[in-house]
Amino acid sequence: MNEILRVEGLSKTFTLSRKQQKIERTNARRKTAVDGLSFVAHKGEIFGLLGPNGAGKTTTLRMLATLLRPDSGDATIDGSSVVAQPEEVRRKIAFLTSELKLEDFFTPNYLFDFFSRLHGVDEVTMRGRKAQMFQRFGIDKFAEVKVANLSTGMKQKLSLVISLVHYPDIIIFDEPTNGLDVLTARTVTDYLQELRAAGKTIILSTHIFSLVERLCDRVGLIIDGRMIACGSLSEVCNGIPLEDKFFNIYKEVKGGEE
Repeated sequence: MNEILRVEGLSKTFTLSRKQQKIERTNARRKTAVDGLSFVAHKGEIFGLLGPNGAGKTTTLRMLATLLRPDSGDATIDGSSVVAQPEEVRRKIAFLTSELKLEDFFTPNYLFDFFSRLHGVDEVTMRGRKAQMFQRFGIDKFAEVKVANLSTGMKQKLSLVISLVHYPDIIIFDEPTNGLDVLTARTVTDYLQELRAAGKTIILSTHIFSLVERLCDRVGLIIDGRMIACGSLSEVCNGIPLEDKFFNIYKEVKGGEE
């Protein structure tokens, strides 16, 4: 398979506020969120970053999306460096996070058109793509309804559609089904499989074992910002269930701590 993403030695450290120190139950003023992380992803595959909350998954994806600058290390996405060529990277990717907030005042129609033009999508392509994706996700009936009046599931589907207005080859999703009802979650995961079938590369973070087992061609297990194991599910699991394998590794890394 053709390599399309290479991550080499990514690291990121944050200064903790007093409130964050209390939450983290630590006296340390600095926290290493990502610690020398390295992995590769190939064209046309779904690669999953699997780990508990606080493992560094979101920080990693934000560095890949150029929203955060790494303290050290780099990543190349289709030949472009996230450190040296962030604008080129942004043109090549879509990034969706559950924290994406859509302005309540605007409608799906307006937002799709605005972001399409922002990405330089021509009018004919924009109209055709909007009609197709709005129908695919059931947004067409709500095209002129303000975001404030949409359900949580519809907002998430609209966020997904908007992130893909330019139909890029590399798609980065942070917890793509987090907080969704089962029907909306299934709609999203089915579409991720369709994107893979169309040759797109998808990088996603999750803490859900069943999602990895259903979707991912390869997986990286991340604990405390470090890559503990990486490969196909068969390579990582070696014949035992993914959940059992993860907790076996977790207990080894944490010294028996649950």
